[in-house]
Amino acid sequence: VQLQASGGGLVQAGGSLRLSCAASGRTFTPSIYPMGWFRQAPGEEREFVAACSGSGGSTRYADSVKGRFTIARDNAKNTVYLQMSSLKPEDTADYYCAARRDYSNNVYYISANDYAHWGQGTLVTVSS
Repeated sequence: VQLQASGGGLVQAGGSLRLSCAASGRTFTPSIYPMGWFRQAPGEEREFVAACSGSGGSTRYADSVKGRFTIARDNAKNTVYLQMSSLKPEDTADYYCAARRDYSNNVYYISANDYAHWGQGTLVTVSS
């Protein structure tokens, strides 16, 4: 499974960005791959941002982004999105998408250790 994250950039505080994570691979069947977004700021540890189940029907958010970010997926396109609104300077970080296989329904994972596959980071910079 390969993950390709994109959509990062420079945005002013209060602005919006949408990140995308395109998945590929012979064995990738989106409905059995819960996915998540994490971020890592310079000098900081990687932290959980958002996660969704394979169907996208179950989601979870970090408290710091709840109400501002939305995770969604289009399984027909093998793509997961992170819509980010009302961005703050403290949202500045490299954002990573992650996936793992799980045949259970409506499960998601919030620990980085639970994920087997990672994309490269996409940098989001929010200026004040």
